[in-house]
Amino acid sequence: MELRRLGRSDLMVAPLVLGTNVFGWTADEKASFAILDAFVDGGFNAVDTADVYSRWSPAGAGASETVIGNWIAQGGRRDRIVLATKVGSEMGEGMKGLSGQYIEQAVEASLKRLQTDYIDLYQSHRDDPDTPQDETARAYERLVKAGKVRVIGSSNFTPERLKSALEISKSIGAPRYESEQPLYNLYDRAGFEAGLQQLCIAEEVGVIPYYGLASGFLTGKYRSEEDLAKSPRGRGAKKYMDERGMKKILAALDQVAGAHAATPAQVALAWVMAQPGLTGPIASATSVSQLDELMGSARLKLSADDLKVLDSASAAA
Repeated sequence: MELRRLGRSDLMVAPLVLGTNVFGWTADEKASFAILDAFVDGGFNAVDTADVYSRWSPAGAGASETVIGNWIAQGGRRDRIVLATKVGSEMGEGMKGLSGQYIEQAVEASLKRLQTDYIDLYQSHRDDPDTPQDETARAYERLVKAGKVRVIGSSNFTPERLKSALEISKSIGAPRYESEQPLYNLYDRAGFEAGLQQLCIAEEVGVIPYYGLASGFLTGKYRSEEDLAKSPRGRGAKKYMDERGMKKILAALDQVAGAHAATPAQVALAWVMAQPGLTGPIASATSVSQLDELMGSARLKLSADDLKVLDSASAAA
């Protein structure tokens, strides 16, 4: 398995990251354990979660971390995974943001749920303009020195705020963000490519984008309004069912997939993996069979012609 360095850090990750926002929600603990086992057995290692997953479901915030922690406790091979989680999204009244006090409170809760002594990649889930960036950087510095966190990253940052955070960390000698987690896929390209991509390349910041399959739309299973009922997450794909999505992007995915005896999902993820500066997309699965399909994307090598077809079809109007 090809491993890619995350930013300038010592973390080496396979080019597909397992998203676990479905754990404890649309994937129960038994299914989640099977997915984690299959992922590690498949040669992959990066597992991404967040303290807030899945606050929107009956399981509540902390559910995903709890499932992963239970997997680790029952022999889940902690040393074989690069464990990433996030802090900053609202967990409840007054429980959000990137203040030093809150970060140090939240990390202890995450460590307890995850049943581990350290987090490999601790990420700011979203920017907090109300907290000075040097305060956040100092809090992370304390966690790194204490051995509770190895590397830090950001998520959903603008180019301006990520650049500012990098400059401040450098000026005060604190650990810097080694990764950024933006929205990015074949359909949602404009935001990341508008400036964030070049900044990450220039500063050697790893990129692990979420929604690599555009809420499942790029799997090709949503071709009509009726198809949206196939999954609890189906309604999230509706916004992609326009002319660009249906007649251009899905058509191109079908074309390239057919040429490689692959699936649209595998092609969509392989396209992200092939983009400049990208470390690897995040994708989630609710069953081992779904995961097997996703893992096949890391073995799919797209040609220059394939990439040209996909780039042309997905170019913004």
